[in-house]
Amino acid sequence: MSSPISLSALAPIMRRIMVDTVQIFRPGPEVLDPDSGEYIPGPDFIVYEGLGAVFSAGGPGMVLSLAGQVYQDDTRDRYRLLTPLDAPLASREDSVRVVAATVDQGLLGRVWRVLDISDANTLAVVRTTWMDESTQSTGA
Repeated sequence: MSSPISLSALAPIMRRIMVDTVQIFRPGPEVLDPDSGEYIPGPDFIVYEGLGAVFSAGGPGMVLSLAGQVYQDDTRDRYRLLTPLDAPLASREDSVRVVAATVDQGLLGRVWRVLDISDANTLAVVRTTWMDESTQSTGA
């Protein structure tokens, strides 16, 4: 019987792939703004901050026309987030942002919505989380 692969042996490879710093977060509870007397979004609850990588997972989805109405069958902005196996699982409706980009500065300022709980596999080397981009503009 062969011994399982040690994740520590893979650490140098993972550091070469996961070169960015990412945050998985969810909205914090609303707080009362004493000046306006209204409830405003509270600070985000950070689930994970650490090594990660964001990859586009394909091109545009299929677009169908139903009775003259355009209907997008699949998201156009599907992405994959890779994190180390010791990172916590992201939950449906969590969000992801890149807080430090090593190579592509175009990742900064963008936000993705987690589509489903992070994948978990017997033979996993990294954790994969499927996302949909929720950023509407580059802010430029």
